[in-house]
Amino acid sequence: MKPLTEQEIRTAFVNCTKGEAKRLSVPRDLADRPWDDLDYLGWRDPQSPERAYIVAELDGGPKALMLRCPSAIAGHMRRSMCSLCVTTHTGGVSLMVAPKAGKAGQQGNSVGAYLCSDLACSLYVRGKKDAGVGGRLHESLTLEEKIERTVANLAAFVAKVTA
Repeated sequence: MKPLTEQEIRTAFVNCTKGEAKRLSVPRDLADRPWDDLDYLGWRDPQSPERAYIVAELDGGPKALMLRCPSAIAGHMRRSMCSLCVTTHTGGVSLMVAPKAGKAGQQGNSVGAYLCSDLACSLYVRGKKDAGVGGRLHESLTLEEKIERTVANLAAFVAKVTA
C-alpha cells in the first residue's frame, strides 16, 4: 500500500458525513506505519474504543470505512476466525459493523463482518505478527495468494457497504 496523508484519509470515507470524517481521530504515526506490509490501513479510535476505521486502495484510489465495534468484553475468550485474513484468535476477533453508504446508511442499514480486533490482518498474513497457537491454519496457498484473498475479501466487504 502506498503511504497516505491525513487529508487523503479524511476525504476517502464513503460511509460517513464530511463533518464526521473531519472530526475522527487519524493515527499520528502515519510516517512510521509499515506501508510496504499493509494491504489496508486499519486502526481503533483511542478516544472512542467502539469505533474503528479501515482505508484500502480499491478501484484506483483510497476508500475508507467507519466501523462500529464492541468494546473489550472481559471473559469473552471464544476462538473465532477473521473473515478477511482467515486468522483465528482467542478473543481477538470482533463483529465490526459499517453503516451503508448513501441513503441506505441514513436509513440505518449496515453491513457487518468478523475482523481481527486490532485490524492487523496484513501483518498476520505475512507472519509479522503472531496470533498465538493455532492462529494461522496450515494452508497450501502461497503468501501472494493469501494476500490476494485478504484483499479480495476486503474489496467484497467494501462493495457491500457501498452497494
